[in-house]
Amino acid sequence: MDEEIYGIDKEHAHPRAIALITDDFFWDCADELAPFGSDEGDEALATFREWRRANPDTPTIECIKWTIISVGEMAFEDYNEDLLDRDLIRQLKEDPGYDDQQFIFTLDASIIATGFGQLVDEGTIDEANKPLIHIALERQIAWAQISESWSYAEQHIGYLNIMKRVLDEV
Repeated sequence: MDEEIYGIDKEHAHPRAIALITDDFFWDCADELAPFGSDEGDEALATFREWRRANPDTPTIECIKWTIISVGEMAFEDYNEDLLDRDLIRQLKEDPGYDDQQFIFTLDASIIATGFGQLVDEGTIDEANKPLIHIALERQIAWAQISESWSYAEQHIGYLNIMKRVLDEV
């Protein structure tokens, strides 16, 4: 990306991203459920772009590793499929001493926005990133399903399922 673009901007997006993601929600900077519409997703996209400018030849998995360590405050290797256990998610969500908004929602939203940010800007998602993005998408689905009183859960899950499909296609 030669010029500095802020936020999600379909006009400057890679043609492959536009072809793969025709759904309007994806490109909406004001939809809190969209990957770049929340503060978390917008910040992750900006951070990815800044990181990419500073590290043009570094594999993007390094940016996702940094995200997991800094946002999730966890070891990179601990972000794995064990986190998809619904009983664990429910337990963490119900624990008053655990900030599920930060360590589940914000972390996963940041990983999703970082991974899909690469698609928007470069037209691809590195293979090494896909399993981590998949975990983030699946954990967000489980988290939304467990959030029974959240009126936007079904819409959020619908968006996540579309992104899962795209992740499989890219």
